[in-house]
Amino acid sequence: MIRELQTPAGLARLHIAAADQPRAVLLLGHGAGGGIGAVELVGLADALPARGITVVRFEQPWVVAGRRTLAPVAQLDSAWRAACQELEREGLPLFVGGRSNGARGACRCFAEPQRGLVLSAFPLHPPGRPERSRVEELAPVAGSALVLQTEGDPFGGAAELQAALSQAGVRVERLVTLPGRGHGPDSRSAAARTRLPELLGGLCDEVTDFIQARLV
Repeated sequence: MIRELQTPAGLARLHIAAADQPRAVLLLGHGAGGGIGAVELVGLADALPARGITVVRFEQPWVVAGRRTLAPVAQLDSAWRAACQELEREGLPLFVGGRSNGARGACRCFAEPQRGLVLSAFPLHPPGRPERSRVEELAPVAGSALVLQTEGDPFGGAAELQAALSQAGVRVERLVTLPGRGHGPDSRSAAARTRLPELLGGLCDEVTDFIQARLV
């Protein structure tokens, strides 16, 4: 189901995979490239409703409008907050997160009554520019976050991310290291596509366990 939402940054879309008897809602933002069709976002939307978790993929207004350039941060965040407020009104425990740039926005905007963060491929820094760290966006909310990070992510792999958080004096609640050297789960090669169902199954288990633990 697709629900349109008017936000301060323009018209957005909520792509809703609804559970029959939902116990929680997971709102996911997309990255600067790939949109809501990213493999892990689709995998979560396919698997979690059967486990009692409604998954909502949020399509930012700049994408809905057909623009190719990422919107400014203020517009991204105002649209994201509007989506959060829309779902908070439904009264279910709300978890938030997303992939890459969507993960950054979820961290910046994280606030009560949101229960926790599910982050994939958090972009610690631009590729080849480790001096431009974005750890300050994740550090304040790390204790409420599940992070899914590949070993060799060019935007900062799992070990590099863990080291940056340790240097900042914080630790993420759960950091799951995924195999591969891409920015998030890889589906480009035939071998990667063969491994993908098992990888996504484990990823969905991690997210389910994280959410269930925070519903107690």
